[in-house]
Amino acid sequence: MKVAILKALIVVTSHGELGDTGKETGYYLPEVAHPYAALVEKGIQVDVASPKGGKAPVDPKSIDLKDPINKAMWETKKTRAKLDHTLRLADIDPKQYGAIVFAGGHGTMWDFKDDANVQKLTREIYERNGGVVAAVCHGPAALVNVTLSNGQPLVKGKNVAGFSNDEEAAAGMTKVVPFLLETALVEKGANYSKAANWARHVIVDGKLVTGQNPASAKGVGEEVGRLLTRGI
Repeated sequence: MKVAILKALIVVTSHGELGDTGKETGYYLPEVAHPYAALVEKGIQVDVASPKGGKAPVDPKSIDLKDPINKAMWETKKTRAKLDHTLRLADIDPKQYGAIVFAGGHGTMWDFKDDANVQKLTREIYERNGGVVAAVCHGPAALVNVTLSNGQPLVKGKNVAGFSNDEEAAAGMTKVVPFLLETALVEKGANYSKAANWARHVIVDGKLVTGQNPASAKGVGEEVGRLLTRGI
């Protein structure tokens, strides 16, 4: 295997509207902050990007500053700038990154799945760089339509996790989101598994790391860091 590049790209949504509810959505802060902190702790450089670039919308319900990791990311000038001035996916050189990590938040359900740059970057980092692909909560929406050079879906035959249909129902969002993530992953041939609602559930299958929900965010970051520093 190629030696991975000790640099990771966290991708957040550019979509800030929760369907036709009139409510705000966006990325979920803990699903950025916790993986970011876990990666930096391993000495990995981390950039933050979004489909449109610039200031990414944040789900206001996710700004829990009683969590010290969230607080540090939100209130530290350097890291806040990464959220307010995200890189644009179309401008990203995949050769620079050993890992791509898709953070969750309901916004991802509208702009990750069909984004050509999401698909291209994921495929190139995974195949050409021998890099790690990771996603947490609704972040695996990014993986649904990624096709590898052999024509097969990235997730086909892979063990994966992601926000469950049960959790979507418990959140009252089943009829709001444009599709159900668990169902979409299964339809692409993934070996989907889940834990109880809101319980930590992180799955590693080779160079693919996925987590079910916010409680899984730290674990996803830790596993990506472990794989990168082991040279996968």
